[in-house]
Amino acid sequence: MPDAKTIVLLPGQHFAGDERYRISTLLGSCVSIVLWEAQRRLGAMSHFVLAGGPSSSPDRGLSGRYGDEALALMLADLQALGVTPADCVAKVFGGGAMFEPGSGLPDVGRQNGEAARTLLHRHGIPIVSESLFGGGHRQIIFSIRTGEVWMRHARQTAGRAMT
Repeated sequence: MPDAKTIVLLPGQHFAGDERYRISTLLGSCVSIVLWEAQRRLGAMSHFVLAGGPSSSPDRGLSGRYGDEALALMLADLQALGVTPADCVAKVFGGGAMFEPGSGLPDVGRQNGEAARTLLHRHGIPIVSESLFGGGHRQIIFSIRTGEVWMRHARQTAGRAMT
C-alpha cells in the first residue's frame, strides 16, 4: 500500500477517513479526540479550542472549535462511513496549561481535557490512551491504518509562558 496522505488539522478542524490517511496537529491548551474503528480501519480526529460553544441557534451550524460540537461532527462523519460510537475506541491529547499556576487566568486546557473525558463517557466510547495537562505543547500524528498515535511533548520551561 502506498504511503498515507497526511491531513494537518488547524484549530477548529476535524477529519474522518480510512486507512489511506494519517492526521497531524499541534496542541497547546486545545484538545484532540481521536476515534478509531479497528476492524474496518476507519477513524477521525478533532482539534477543538474550547470545551463548549455558545447556546445553539437555528441559524448557527455546529463548529469544530467547541469540544461538544466537534465530537458531534466527528460522529456524524463516522456514521456516514457506517461506524457507530459503540464501534470506536478513543485517545485524547492536549489540554496543556499555557499560564503559570496562580496567574488568575482560567485553566482552559484542563477544562478542555475534562470536557473530552465527559463527552466520551456520555457516548459510551472507552478511552484507551490519553496524554493530558501539564505545560507545553504536543505534536501528534494519528495513523488511521494502524490506530497508533505518535506524540512529542515539548514541555514549557520555567519562566517562559507559551503564546
